[in-house]
Formats: sequence, structure tokens, C-alpha cells
Amino acid sequence: MTDNNITPEAKRHLDALYESYDIIADDTYVFICDMRYDYSRWSKELVEAFGLPSEYMYCAGKIWEEHIHPEDRQAYHDGMEAIFSGEQSGHDMQYRALRPDGECDLCTCRGTVLNDEYGNPLFFVGAIRNHSQKSHIDTLTGLRNQYGFFSDLQSYIRNKTPIKIGMAGISKLTEINEVYGYHVGNKILQNLGRYLMDNVTNRGGTYRLDGSRFAVISAMQSEEEFAGLYYDLRSHYREGIRLDGQDFTLELNAGMLVLDDFNVDDQTVYACLNFAYQESKINKHGDLVRFNNELTEESRERIEKLHAIRASITQNYKGFYLLYQPVVDATTEKVVGAEALLRWKSDEYGIVPPDMFIPVLENDPLFPELGEWILKTALKDAKKIISYVPDFIVNVNLSYSQLEKAEFTDTVLHLIRQSSVAPEHLCLEITERCRLLDMELLRNVIVTLRSRGVRVALDDFGTGFSSVGLVKNLPFDTIKIDRSFVRDIERDELEKELLKSFTGLAGIFGPNVCVEGIETSGMCDIIRDYGIHCLQGYYYSKPIPVEDFLEKIKNGADCFGS
Repeated sequence: MTDNNITPEAKRHLDALYESYDIIADDTYVFICDMRYDYSRWSKELVEAFGLPSEYMYCAGKIWEEHIHPEDRQAYHDGMEAIFSGEQSGHDMQYRALRPDGECDLCTCRGTVLNDEYGNPLFFVGAIRNHSQKSHIDTLTGLRNQYGFFSDLQSYIRNKTPIKIGMAGISKLTEINEVYGYHVGNKILQNLGRYLMDNVTNRGGTYRLDGSRFAVISAMQSEEEFAGLYYDLRSHYREGIRLDGQDFTLELNAGMLVLDDFNVDDQTVYACLNFAYQESKINKHGDLVRFNNELTEESRERIEKLHAIRASITQNYKGFYLLYQPVVDATTEKVVGAEALLRWKSDEYGIVPPDMFIPVLENDPLFPELGEWILKTALKDAKKIISYVPDFIVNVNLSYSQLEKAEFTDTVLHLIRQSSVAPEHLCLEITERCRLLDMELLRNVIVTLRSRGVRVALDDFGTGFSSVGLVKNLPFDTIKIDRSFVRDIERDELEKELLKSFTGLAGIFGPNVCVEGIETSGMCDIIRDYGIHCLQGYYYSKPIPVEDFLEKIKNGADCFGS
């Protein structure tokens, strides 16, 4: 060993050797040491996981020794001394490594010495396997699983490798499981996994994610070839397959994303990909949906914004804030409530419209956490307003991803108790997209909340095919007529007939009716004739901060209209 600094040429050689080993180091952390200089390059993932100073280190063995459990340290020290003294040509040992949080991970370390042409030690190369990490292989299909997907995606981002990513899934696999049994459903998943392995593995990586969803990552194929792969897949399963004497025709859904900007993390990429997949499933009848349709400078910036917004959730909701749009009594025009509306802004991007990030974040694992923050903040602000408007109700929008959480009702009731606001002052709004949930689950959530005094509204009524069925089968307190049905009501007789039908339907099933999108006094005069209970729109007020809302109330403006 020597104290001389490594030469640029030797470092280039070290990097080239490291990268060749890293390509094949599945589920392990690679390290390579140039023994002439005792200069090493270690896996970035290991450096981050265990809090090492850098990927590149002099005397890395001694540094790593300090991260090994004290009871295992001497054995490791003796092993490294034997290697660098020439007594041994490699090692194969297990020890406990200490993470920054003080917990231990059991690791296996295997390494060997590479000699030069004269038999002198040149490199010590090896890999460390962390046994505390989850396996990256899906036991059902043999493909890499979701952990492997994220590991590989992180590697592509870290190495700035342009890739195409696709997510495809089987529609209605649950129904097949219910009719034929899970063993048949599993065979279908295995069949699809086999198809992907046969048709993709020489051009990219294949993965089994959760449930019936699979993923493909390719750095080689053109976008057209990548899309063609999906349509070949869809045609194959539309033609049908035969399993256990039964013929199965399957419908698929798919989304894709082209990644060539690396100022994002893997979770942001996954959220965008999942959004495209859901669009295919819900709105495009299984056609391939490409995130943002084309990779323009604008779309790259959109992904970067989503990355910044996701990061804000983990940074104490930095940049998020709520605005409030008044809801007024249709007869008296006095304020009876307000809808809490989420916004986000930053110095770099300014104010980002909610329709740009909320539809994507709805499918993100972080969204329920953000939803709790919204509800907690809205209740805190509502408490201030209630002291001036005793019957005030704050409306808070929900995502179906929040509703499907088993602990959702408990969370809501806990936040209400914490706020000291009576539950009658809260109205939770759900959208027609809640049809994606099991109806019995949704009914149980609504009935439980209403039994505790919380009100529930159906937002954007009329915009989807399921609206009437939802009102018929679920006990809503209010339905909110979407602005698109009253935009031209002053001159459009059809819109008047539609509004008449909607209010008649509400009269049958019981909920009150609120109309959104009120912009003129003429609209107000017409809409009141249809027995509407309350109104909301720019005619009364644009969404404003709670401080401005309170200022108007304090100044006696219980009517916000012009």
C-alpha cells in the first residue's frame, strides 16, 4: 500500500472495471479497490444506506470497519490484513453492518484479489449482499418484482440512461379469480409473464409489479417499437389463451413514459407512469396512454414540477396552502360554507395549477398523507370562521385512494376530535371516480361518517356515467352540479331541462343540491327557480386565503355577492 494519490489514468481504469462489474451485480453492492493506492470505488447505494463519506475513498477498508458491529469488527480487520499482506487472495465472510439509525443489517461480503501479469496484487474486487433487503424476484412468475423495478429504475436515473418505461395490466382479473379460483388467476399471470420474457428480455427488463400489473423498461427500443410491443401483447390476449381446458379472452390496459431528463426520483416517475396507466384503464378502453402525449420541454418541466411537489410533502408540506371559495344560501345569499381548495407554489415554478398535479398524485402513496394535512388545515381554519358564522360548513375534497384505506374513517374522526370542531361543520366531497371502489366499502365509509355527524357530498354530479347509480345507492347529503351544465343556462334551454332533471332526481333520493360555476346575477335568478339549496362561483367570490375570508366576515360581508 502507498500514500500516493491515484493517477487519472489509474482512476479511469478503476471506473471502467467498476462499471463492468456493476452491470451484473444483481442485488449486491459492488466495491473495487486499486491496491497500489488503497483507493476504492464503492456502490452509491451502499454509501447512502450506511452513511459512508463518498463513493470514492482512500483506505475504504478502515472506514468500513468503523461501520461494522463491534463484536464482528476484529474478524473483519484480520481478514482485510490477510488480504493486503498477501496471506490470502480473497475472503467470504458475514458480519453485521451498522446503519446511521443504529440498527444492524446482516451482510455477506465476498471478494477476490486480481493480480497483474507478474503476479502482483492489483485490484481487490467484490460484492456485499445485504440480507435485510427484500428479494427482487417475484416467486410466482420468476420476473423481477417491484423492488427490482425500483432498484433498476434508480440505476437508470443515476447513470442518466434514457429509457422507455411501460406498465400493463389485466382488466377484471379479480372476476376470474372469483369464478375459477386463484390458481387459474395465477396461471394467467404466469402466462403473461412468460410472454413478456419470450418477447422482451433481449430488448429490455421485465417486471411483475403488484396485482395484475407488469412493467417493461427498455433502453434500446424506439418509441414505436415499444408501443408495438404492447399492441402485439393486447392482440395476443384478445385472441384468447387456453388454460386448464378453459378459453380466456383478456383485456389489457397500459401506460408508458419516456425518461430522458434525470432531475427526478423513481417515485415521481412511477406516479406519472401510474397516472398514464389509470387513464388507459378508465378513459381509453385499454389503448396505450403516453404520459403527457409528447416529450416536449413543457412535459419535461411537468415531471420536474411533480418531483418538487412530491418532495414538498416530505418537507413539512412546504409550498402547499389552501384557498376557500364561499358557498352561499340560494335564497338569502348569505355565506353557509366554503370549499377548501389546494394550491402549491415555489420560487422556481410559481403557482402550479391543481389540475396539473392532483390527478397524478391521487395514485401516489404519499397522497393520503397530504390528504390528512388538507383536512387538518381546513378544520383549523373552519374553527376561526365558525366563531363568526355559527352554522358554517367547510367542504373538503377526497380522493378515492384515501377512501380505500382501512383506517380512513378513524383518521377523519381523530382529526375532528383533535380540532375541537363539531363533525356537523365538515362536509367531505367525493367524485364520480369513486366508482372504482367497491360499493359496499364506500357505503360503509359514508354510513359510518354520517352516523357521527359528518356530511358527505357527491362532487361534479352528471360528469360521469355512474352519477345516477351513486345517488341511488349511497346516502349523500348534497349533490354538487358541475359548472359545465349551467355555463350557458341563460340562453340554452337544454341546460335548463338538465338542471330540472337533476333537481328532480335529488328530490326523489333526498340530498340537497348545490350548483357550481355561478358567474352572473342572471344565472342566479334562473337557477333559484329550480329549488336549488346553495350556490358557488366567481359571482360571489374567487377562492381566497382564510385571512381574506375572515376579513370579509368581520366587516359584515355575510353576503359575498356583487
